[in-house]
Amino acid sequence: MTRSEIDSFFTALPLNTVYGLCDHSLLEHFDFTMETYVALCRKENVSMIQYRTKQSDLNSVAKHLERLRSLWNGILIINDHWQLCGLCDGVHVGQDDLAALDGDIHRAAALLRKEVGSHSIVGVSTHNLAEVEKANMLPIDYIGLGAYRMTDTKSDAKVLGADLDTIASASLHPVAAIGGVGFEDHFEYARIRVMGSALMRKAEAWT
Repeated sequence: MTRSEIDSFFTALPLNTVYGLCDHSLLEHFDFTMETYVALCRKENVSMIQYRTKQSDLNSVAKHLERLRSLWNGILIINDHWQLCGLCDGVHVGQDDLAALDGDIHRAAALLRKEVGSHSIVGVSTHNLAEVEKANMLPIDYIGLGAYRMTDTKSDAKVLGADLDTIASASLHPVAAIGGVGFEDHFEYARIRVMGSALMRKAEAWT
């Protein structure tokens, strides 16, 4: 994608759009194939998909990502593994991932941007107002903010609850609400809702 196309994509996103989290462990838990998952995303008008797996074998992750890419021609993001950006549209990293690149978050984000290029989408997880304000100064495209509720996949996450949307108002980047978000949740400032298990549970109504 060009930088103009990335900017236009985020500008055009409707409020409370759905960002599908394709977590490999959740696929196994719900006994979902990637084909079933992508069909669900199309049915629910998902705007973008993030593929997340804790598998450390980069070759295996690449194969899974390529499989998902063959099924989904929309925006596709890889979690953590920025080395695989060439197989998708961008990467989402956490605070620890940035720290692993450089102890200074600004240098770390600049290094990540240099590695993936201006044509890749870059998202960063944030958990409080201080991290959001730091993210405002980074060369990224959006932030994830959470957790909104307690979630099984991030049991140690600090729950922001109703404060999430207030904190989101301080962001200069588009905000994706993460962590226990469901279809019933609506936000004024966090215009993107990241859903993993909530999205898959909804499939029980039509599978």
